[in-house]
Amino acid sequence: MAMAGLRTGEIPWCFSQVKGTIEDEVTDADIISTVEFNHDGEFLATGDKGGRVVIFQRDSTKGKASVSSPPMFRCDYNVYSTFQSHEPEFDYLKSLEIEEKINQISWVKHSGSSLFLLTTNDKTIKLWKISERCRRYNNLNTITDEGQVKDQSSITQLKIPQKCVEEITVEALPRRIFSNAHTYHINSISVNSDGATYLSADDLRINVWHLENTDQSFNIVDIKPANMEELTEVITASVFHPINCNEFIYSSSKGTIRLCDMREKALCDQHSKSFEEPEDPANKSFFSEIIASISDIKFSHSGRYILSRDYLTVKVWDVNMESKPVEVYPVHDFLRSRLCALYENDSIFDRFECGWNGDDSKVITGTYNNFFRIFDRSLKEDYCYEASRDMTTLGLTLRHKRVTPTGRKRKDEVNVDSLDFSRKILHAAWHPRDNILAIAATNNLYLFHEQQP
Repeated sequence: MAMAGLRTGEIPWCFSQVKGTIEDEVTDADIISTVEFNHDGEFLATGDKGGRVVIFQRDSTKGKASVSSPPMFRCDYNVYSTFQSHEPEFDYLKSLEIEEKINQISWVKHSGSSLFLLTTNDKTIKLWKISERCRRYNNLNTITDEGQVKDQSSITQLKIPQKCVEEITVEALPRRIFSNAHTYHINSISVNSDGATYLSADDLRINVWHLENTDQSFNIVDIKPANMEELTEVITASVFHPINCNEFIYSSSKGTIRLCDMREKALCDQHSKSFEEPEDPANKSFFSEIIASISDIKFSHSGRYILSRDYLTVKVWDVNMESKPVEVYPVHDFLRSRLCALYENDSIFDRFECGWNGDDSKVITGTYNNFFRIFDRSLKEDYCYEASRDMTTLGLTLRHKRVTPTGRKRKDEVNVDSLDFSRKILHAAWHPRDNILAIAATNNLYLFHEQQP
C-alpha cells in the first residue's frame, strides 16, 4: 500500500544529512566536482575544485541489533579521511595553467583492509592508498619518541622497544602517479573489471594503463584528424564494461555512443557498435548539436543497458539495438523554448551526470534550482525533488516539486521563469545496494534515504 501523499511504487525519500557550510557566498575551491560510492557503498568519496578529496564512511555504530529490537536502517556517513589530491600547476611549454580541480574519482576494488582509488585533474592521474594506522612503538634505540634520529655516540645501552596504544589515524598516500600521457583535458577514468587496468579519456584520445606501471600507457582510440580544422567531434566520456574486460564505450559531442572490443584490434578506431538516434529534421536548429552532446554515460550493473545524459534528456540503450534508445526520459523539456537565453549565459554547456540504482530499475539525474529527478523504468513514472538548504529536520520526507510554464499555483510548484540556474545538481550517486542518494549541490553534499516503516 502506498504511503499518504505518495504515488504507487514511489520510494518515500527523507532527509538524512547535509555536509558543508550553509553560506550564501561560496568560494570556487569548495564547489564539489565529483561524487562516487565505492563498490559496497560503505565509503563515499567527493572531490572539489580545490583539488581536495573527502572520504566518508558509513556509521557502523548506528542501527545495531539488540535483544529486544531488530537492526535499524542506517545511512549516516562521517568524515573518514581528507587529503589534498592535486595542486595547481603550470605548463611552461604551453604557457598553460593546470587547475587542481578533481574531474573524476574511480574506486579500485580491494581485498585487504586498505582502500584504493584513482583521482584525476585535467592532466595527471593518481592512485591513492588510504589505510589505518594504530600501532606505535616507543623506547627505541636509534630514534627518539619524537621521531628524531639519535646521535650514535649517545647510545650506551640496548633497550627493548615497547608498543603503545594510540588513537587510530587514517593515512592517504599516493602509490602511483600517471602523467604526461594526455595532450588534452582528461574527462574520464574507469577501472576495468579485471582489477588490473583502467582507461583514461581526453577530448581526442583514450589510453589504457596498468595500475602497477606508470611509465607506459597504450593508446586504444585516437580520433584526432591530421588537420585540426577538420575536427567535427570530441570524446565526452568513456567507461569500461562492468563484466567483460575487453569491452568499453565512449560518447561524443555529436550524441553518438560507440562500443569497442579490444580483442578485434589494438587500436579501436573501428568500433564494434554505434548507438545514435536519427535527428528529426523538424526539430533541427542552431542549438541541435550542442544539446545532443552527451555529458555522461553509464553501463547498467548487468552490462545489458547503457544510460546516457544529454542536455535535455536521459536515454536508455539496449546494447543489442543500435538504431534508437529503448527509453527516453525528458529531464527539463520546458527549457527547449529558452535555449537562446541558456546559450547566452553558458548554462547550455552544463555537464549533468546520471546514474543507476542497485538493480537497474531506476535512474537518477540532476537539473536546475537544486532539483533532481528519478525515473522508474518499470512504472514509467518520474519524480522531482529538491535538495534545499532549508532542510534541517532529520527524517523530513521529501515533497514532489513541479515546474510550471505559467504562474505558481501551489506550494510545491515553481514557475519556469523563476528557476535559479546558478543552483544546479550536476553530480549525483545512488548507493549500489540500498536506497541512499548522495547529491552534490554547489559546496554541499546532501544525503537522502528511504523512509523505513
